[in-house]
Amino acid sequence: MQNSNKATLLTPIEKISKIGPQYQKRLKRLGIETVEQLIFHFPHRYQDFSKITPVKEVEIEKTVCLKGEIKDIRIVRLFKKRMQIIDAKLKDSSGEISVVWFNQPYLASTFKKGDFVFLAGKIVSKKGKKYLSSPSYEKIINEENPDLTHTGRIIPIYPETEGMSSRWLRFIVKPLLGKIKNEIKESLPQKEVLEKNNLLNIKEAIWQIHFPDSLARAEEAKKRFVFEELFNLSLIILSEKMKLNKERAINIEMNVGLIKSFVEKLPFSLTADQKKAAWQILKDLEKTSPMNRLLNGDVGSGKTIVALLAILNTAEKNLQTAFMAPTEILAKQHFETVKKFLKNNKDRSMPKIKVGLITAKENFIDGKKITRKEILEKIKTGKCQVIIGTHALIQEKVEFKKLALIIIDEQHRFGIDQRARLCRKQNFLPHLLSMSATPIPRTLTLTLYGDLDLSIIKEMPEGRKKVITEIIKPEKRKQAYGFVRKEIKAGRQAFVICPRIEPSNSTDEKKQQELSWFEVKAVKQEYEKLSKDIFPDLKIAMLHGKMKTDEKEKTLKGFRDKKIDIIVATSVIEVGIDFPNATIMIIEGAEKFGLAQLHQFRGRVGRGKDQSYCFLFSELGNNPRLKAMKSFEDGFKLAEKDLALRGPGDLTGQRQWGLPDFVMASLKNIELIEKTRQAAKEILTKDPELKKYPLLKNRLKKFQRRIHLE
Repeated sequence: MQNSNKATLLTPIEKISKIGPQYQKRLKRLGIETVEQLIFHFPHRYQDFSKITPVKEVEIEKTVCLKGEIKDIRIVRLFKKRMQIIDAKLKDSSGEISVVWFNQPYLASTFKKGDFVFLAGKIVSKKGKKYLSSPSYEKIINEENPDLTHTGRIIPIYPETEGMSSRWLRFIVKPLLGKIKNEIKESLPQKEVLEKNNLLNIKEAIWQIHFPDSLARAEEAKKRFVFEELFNLSLIILSEKMKLNKERAINIEMNVGLIKSFVEKLPFSLTADQKKAAWQILKDLEKTSPMNRLLNGDVGSGKTIVALLAILNTAEKNLQTAFMAPTEILAKQHFETVKKFLKNNKDRSMPKIKVGLITAKENFIDGKKITRKEILEKIKTGKCQVIIGTHALIQEKVEFKKLALIIIDEQHRFGIDQRARLCRKQNFLPHLLSMSATPIPRTLTLTLYGDLDLSIIKEMPEGRKKVITEIIKPEKRKQAYGFVRKEIKAGRQAFVICPRIEPSNSTDEKKQQELSWFEVKAVKQEYEKLSKDIFPDLKIAMLHGKMKTDEKEKTLKGFRDKKIDIIVATSVIEVGIDFPNATIMIIEGAEKFGLAQLHQFRGRVGRGKDQSYCFLFSELGNNPRLKAMKSFEDGFKLAEKDLALRGPGDLTGQRQWGLPDFVMASLKNIELIEKTRQAAKEILTKDPELKKYPLLKNRLKKFQRRIHLE
């Protein structure tokens, strides 16, 4: 094993002494494989053991740090309980106290009578006698200058994994940090960023975040790293925007007459928000630089019809649109919607538009099923103007003649490289429209999607009734089931969502698979209960992620044809599935879901003319998220509430971003976000290629790989 003295930031953990095979496995579970990753594994909280309490001043149930001499130590064996107790006496100038550890017999030889120690733990009482229970400990070798790690100071507490404690991490990190601290180079510009924003330099910050002199110093260190992460994120996003502005796109002139005629013939009126969003998109399409816009609207706000106006305007010029959906089922649904509105054969003013669908199993042009070879040929020759599908559209075999517009449903991180892949033989980039039904608060939009222009649809289509939301405690279940039966007998339908199984921190694929099987099992159990005990007279079906696509489609078709009354599903129920006859959404274990997901589920009902209901089944009636669901219908207000309650991870999928928890929490701070954006803008304006900042450029590459923006 390599001596830690010779370690560098890139040294694998296997080469570090005192990190054996078992600990190597445990570290890798946390994604730590190198010295650099180890020292950037930051504490998530601290314990303040810096104040030494005299023995006579200790109070029951208080956590304290004591300093004194071991006057006595012995092992007491309790054979009936199969337990060993280490019983010690600690004395300082103010008095004496008992200290107890359980099942740690090695401590009897670790400490000897007369040793001076620091002990930190909780004071408890038994039969009126105070004692210190299972404290952290540290021997004092040099009383004048005790180099303390686990007691007598601010102690870092790290994100842990099974078999690896914060004590062990402190034991490894502290000496390692001392030896390689000088290897860590400053990447932030000194004057423009560090001095201007009063930030600690990297060497000071890395030490203070692990072993701070005070809680205030820990906060200063945290401030530096939060700023750095958000600054790097801003640099990447703004440089992407600058690069995109240099690219060329086809300017697609707006055919005002065609758009006006199409809108007038719709069976409903567009809302003011829909009109505004459509105008912004159509004006963007007229530019020679590629559009990069996010259409953000609440569930059921009518984003698809806005996207259709862009598709129509593009197809009329005999240019192509690729419309990508996250699942095959949703791709098919979009295909049917686009066909319905664009293939009106009776309307002579409408241009002749061919609409294609590519899935893993089937390919269609308009209503006709064709072979993969045929559809690829029609796309390549430009005879199909609108092509709908999943990510299969990016495959090399799919060649477009003139792809001018890409529409992505529910995935905003689709960058320049992916666009270029879609149109390899073109000398221009397509315009890009991303759509999202997860309302995103302004701070998140500014930070995470700052390279995208934003169109927001807040106003709901006319005639949409508010979904009545109720929190159902166990004692009210029977009553709720009675109401469901009454609704179904009146011709309506229902969804039942099973509780979410909390994911473990493990990245182990086998464990993650086990987790998804647990969710399937929960669906099967709920299906059995409902079909046998609660609604034996109704037709019930299951829907979960382990079913084959054709099985899912068969179930959904049965539901659409009203041959199924209730669908019992996991939390993977497809976003965007539209069944106007479904009026009831039951969510089991509702407290296990975030607000954004609860709101998505609720959005599956309330799409028809009948009054709809969302029942949140929970044993926790006072849960603040459930109360917010009952109080607010507006998805944007709920998103702000979610941000306040849980932090941004729940809204955006933290794993997607790869940002540490304390950075994600800072996304609520609009002032900080604007500061980091301003700093990034100033640097890029002066030096777009970062030629004067090679260390920053290098750090940015690593950062980009970690957060995988695309």
